[in-house]
Amino acid sequence: MTLKICVAQLNLVVGDMAGNARKIIESAQAAYKDGARLVLTPELSICGYAAEDLFLRSAFISACDEAVVSVAEALADLKDLCVVVGHPTGGDQRTRSVAVQTRLNAASVLCEGHVVATYAKRELPNYQVFDERRYFTPGQEVCVFEVGEPGNRLRVGLLICEDAWFDAPARETAQAGAELLVVINASPFHVGKGHEREQMMRQRVLACGLPLVYAHLVGGQDEVVFEGHSFALNANGGLAGRAPSFIENSLLVQVDKAHAAILLEAKIEPDRSSDADLWDALVLGVRDYINKNGFPGVLLGLSGGIDSALVLAIAVDALGQERVRAVMMPSPYTADISWIDARDMAQRLGVRYDELSIVPEFEAFKATLAGEFSGLAEDATEENIQARIRGTLLMALSNKFGSIVLTTGNKSEMATGYCTLYGDMAGGFAVIKDLAKTTVFRLACWRNTHDPYGTGVEPIPERIITRPPSAELRPDQKDQDSLPPYEVLDGILERYMENDEGIEQIIAAGFAPADVERVTRLIKINEYKRRQSPVGIRVTHRSFGKDWRYPITNRFRA
Repeated sequence: MTLKICVAQLNLVVGDMAGNARKIIESAQAAYKDGARLVLTPELSICGYAAEDLFLRSAFISACDEAVVSVAEALADLKDLCVVVGHPTGGDQRTRSVAVQTRLNAASVLCEGHVVATYAKRELPNYQVFDERRYFTPGQEVCVFEVGEPGNRLRVGLLICEDAWFDAPARETAQAGAELLVVINASPFHVGKGHEREQMMRQRVLACGLPLVYAHLVGGQDEVVFEGHSFALNANGGLAGRAPSFIENSLLVQVDKAHAAILLEAKIEPDRSSDADLWDALVLGVRDYINKNGFPGVLLGLSGGIDSALVLAIAVDALGQERVRAVMMPSPYTADISWIDARDMAQRLGVRYDELSIVPEFEAFKATLAGEFSGLAEDATEENIQARIRGTLLMALSNKFGSIVLTTGNKSEMATGYCTLYGDMAGGFAVIKDLAKTTVFRLACWRNTHDPYGTGVEPIPERIITRPPSAELRPDQKDQDSLPPYEVLDGILERYMENDEGIEQIIAAGFAPADVERVTRLIKINEYKRRQSPVGIRVTHRSFGKDWRYPITNRFRA
């Protein structure tokens, strides 16, 4: 027997059930014309992932149920076509004022206008950015359905995402007669995650002896990005097909069954570098956040430094030069080379560029506060006033013209509090919030030597990358006046914050005790700042956001 399976790697919008349904229908119709008789859509494809507390709204669940019916009806005339759609279903039942949750993270198999099978996700993740146990009840059953034309049928076992990371669901599905496993997924990106998935699924197929098709979501949703990278594995663990990353795609998988053996074959996209993945994740995260939320464009403060330069390059790759505006806001301490480099970069990328001096406003603030500050030396207070003037100007432009402000702070700064509340933290979307400073430098160099969008332009002037970073809020200021060298800071940050290593372990790894104490103390005391920072793109396995939940009021010290 032979059969074609289409993996519909779709970019969906949370809560847009009508739009998502249309996209599923159009993908299924196109796949049917290409000869596919099974179409797989991502986890919770009807409503988008993750809808968070919308799942608790009965009206939301009802709208999802209606959308499933609409997809089934729209595809009723396509003979022998099965389409797997992910959706929530169920709700809460009350018994003597006690809520009993019966809501399920489900997938239904639609065929010729009918729901022929429904499966409920069994393993509900509750770690990192996941909190599915808040919303769903785990399923208990396996799901095996048949697909194909009469006399040419294949028994397919259905799993949802986390189910395939555990042995029992796949093993029991195989025992129930499945000849092929299909897994629908919505698994947030972090660097290296795509290959982690392939390796885990390779273990799964080798353990159960069945080939597997893995259908994955693509797109940005608030702080998370889904990279696609759908794939197919043969029963021996060999890669049979792989979809491209960070774009919508329809991966056609040919299934050939000779005697007892099933062989899968599809186009295989080549491996990518981690920096290529990282760049595309940031670009897609910006593009989808701006477009899905209906902003006409973005603006940012361009300082002549590396962070704002990187954010500008990402924004232009994501949105095009016509939707990006850069504003240079020099202070009394802005170096001439900062002006020159900022103008150079704006010209290279073709964005609107304006210069608004903050000197008059800074002098006015100091004059107003002169009586209060009489006899006191200038310190971080005056530095923060400059940052807050810039934040106020950017937000005024945002209010007037509708573009959202992109903040330019990196993870190293967010960790240590080297940022100003209501100043450089003021804005709507934090593009590089999860990039350590050393990664910022590396990624800027990568973008200058790669041209993924065919612009023919090296976007970031070399001097921006090579000059010592500075906030330029006092004379001759350098970041390393206030912080350990970034190689040291970021090494401690990775071990302590991302990998949960203890202070003793970090010191044993060769870091100076004073540096470890200093950095970990700064991380602890600046939680109150991070809680007030804008949402930003998650690209590591642990970001400041849903991954990091520490109390602000906290006296524990290790």
